[in-house]
Amino acid sequence: MAKIAELKKYLTHEFSAGCYTGDDYKSFQTKYLNYLKTMCRENHWQLVNVGKNHYCFSAFIKSAENKCVYISISDVRYFTNEWFHHILVRTAENEVDYRGGFNNYATLEGLEVKIAQLFGDMPF
Repeated sequence: MAKIAELKKYLTHEFSAGCYTGDDYKSFQTKYLNYLKTMCRENHWQLVNVGKNHYCFSAFIKSAENKCVYISISDVRYFTNEWFHHILVRTAENEVDYRGGFNNYATLEGLEVKIAQLFGDMPF
């Protein structure tokens, strides 16, 4: 099971740079996506349409009611720790709607709550 503590270790990490994606980023991205998959599984959501880029990624999260949310992290080489403190989150019509609704931002620790709010799926 992926834990946020595994990702926090990267808060002080300086990622490699170059024309090829470094192994450090590949490992980080795998851990991050596994964390998101775990979060989704616990909430009966699905992680879909993951777009793996050079040193950043985006994905859609789909609720059991077929509502969608788009998430994206900035390039980890140039936007230090924004992957943790400033994650783009917005509603989407479907899992290919990259324009979506209004931009919202969340921390990794607050991402689950922000997604639930956007889904209108708060338990209280």
